[in-house]
Amino acid sequence: MARRPLPRILSTGTAQLARGRELARTAVDGATDVLHPLITITRGLRRLASAGLRKWTATPKDRRGALLFLVASVVLVVALVPYGPLLAVITLMAAAAWRGRDRTGSSPDGPDESQSQRLRSLYEALVPYFSAAEDPAPLYAHGGEWDKAFPAYEFDSTGRVSQLVVRYPAYFTDGEAEARARIEHLLAAKAGREREYHIAWDEEGNELTLTALAPLPADIAAQRFVTAPGETVLGFTDATQVQRTLPLTHGEEQCDVPPVVWRTGIRSTEPHLLILGQPGSGTSTLLRSIALQALQHGDVVIVDGGGTGEYACLTGRDGVLAVELDLGGALATLEWAAQETERRLIAANRARQAGQPPPEDTRRPLWILLDRPSAFTHLAAADGDRDPQSLLQVPLRHGRPANVTVVVADQLDGTETLSEAVLQHTRARVVLGPAARDRLTAVLGAAPGTTPVAQLPPGRGYARLGSGPVHRLQVPATPDPYDDATSDAHRQAVLDLLPPRSTPADETPAPAEETAPEPTPVPQLVPERVAAAPAEEAAPAPVPQLVPETVAPKAVAAETS
Repeated sequence: MARRPLPRILSTGTAQLARGRELARTAVDGATDVLHPLITITRGLRRLASAGLRKWTATPKDRRGALLFLVASVVLVVALVPYGPLLAVITLMAAAAWRGRDRTGSSPDGPDESQSQRLRSLYEALVPYFSAAEDPAPLYAHGGEWDKAFPAYEFDSTGRVSQLVVRYPAYFTDGEAEARARIEHLLAAKAGREREYHIAWDEEGNELTLTALAPLPADIAAQRFVTAPGETVLGFTDATQVQRTLPLTHGEEQCDVPPVVWRTGIRSTEPHLLILGQPGSGTSTLLRSIALQALQHGDVVIVDGGGTGEYACLTGRDGVLAVELDLGGALATLEWAAQETERRLIAANRARQAGQPPPEDTRRPLWILLDRPSAFTHLAAADGDRDPQSLLQVPLRHGRPANVTVVVADQLDGTETLSEAVLQHTRARVVLGPAARDRLTAVLGAAPGTTPVAQLPPGRGYARLGSGPVHRLQVPATPDPYDDATSDAHRQAVLDLLPPRSTPADETPAPAEETAPEPTPVPQLVPERVAAAPAEEAAPAPVPQLVPETVAPKAVAAETS
């Protein structure tokens, strides 16, 4: 069967359409060249009209009448002057042509001399690491072409590298942590030591991307965060690492900042937190921030091993069961916390066996905050007492089903004094202050994705929640409001977050009819009677309590239930 030829309109239509599109494109380009002055004047008139509208909107209403009178006077004068309207039109067209011009400056084709020198020095520094004698066509060689090794680069306003893409040969051992650490250290040193850099390795494409990170805001004060119950904001991080933002008040402005949120409770995979840092790095600040957030929905027990009174502002507040500074109070408080954890577990188990919901007192979160427990370890060893950290084994192991959360903060140099239970059950970790890369890797369990620097502001560090990524962290400013060195703005921000102060049961004033009359003062001439009177009228000494007075009501309630 013979094949019939296609119609002529179908066989020649494609060529005619292509020719027509080419003619139309040529006509449009020619019209654009011819009408370019008109397009420029029209764009300028539109910009002048927009500027005039903005000026009119920004003018207060009480001054708009005077502005209208001034404009009308100018128009009248121009209309009465000989050749005034013509000159006004020429002036308007010239101003429109000037405002409507294309002001996009032509970017340079490549880096300038100083930038080229910086890139060449960086290339020469990488030659010993990315070259091999057996390579027949080395990408890195002394005196080689650096533009082939750096396909993309950006510089900031100061002339330093802000972003750089580096190609490396395929035989480089990018799978070894030590080899990668050497390259990252070298790049950070050559690009500027005082900045932090994020280095992303692409093993498939044999490329790495160096990006200079902006410093995190260090002056965000403590405030109420928009979080759900069971969520605690540890601080703020980079927008590239988290997909959530929080509305915050930063000075007089409102902004959205990406947070590092730690989730606690029954379904949490990281129910306890360990905070380590150098002296003055902000560990106590983070503990105060956590305490203020925990008091919104739960009760807090604080044990301060430093004994500096950093948490005096929380003493006697609603929800604060105890603030202990000495070894005896710490032992009594932690012993009650262990018993309370066991009581909650038993009560919840009985409720589940009976097919009932857990009691209300077992669902209210209990937070145990310890600052520098290693100081109590040395005191207990010297006095022959029990180590307070040994009492944390029950809350750490069984705290998650009992709604008990433990937060331990200590110095980075005192990690060896922490008990095995603390190190084993605190899978959420925070390291504040400057630290070596290998030390950060040992504490966090993974190397940070940024290059560490030697100088960091207070509250800056790294955080890792369980097996997640390592985040840069900036703790919100939560200083001690009773410290004289605290600024007024930050002091008032902390005071506004404190719950009201409650009156302990033993300080409740007695009724008027039961108050004893004030005794008459005895003359000083009879010293024997003065000395005997107190002995006869003295009340019996109270029996000492093992549990602190602020914790005793909770313990009594636990026994009666």
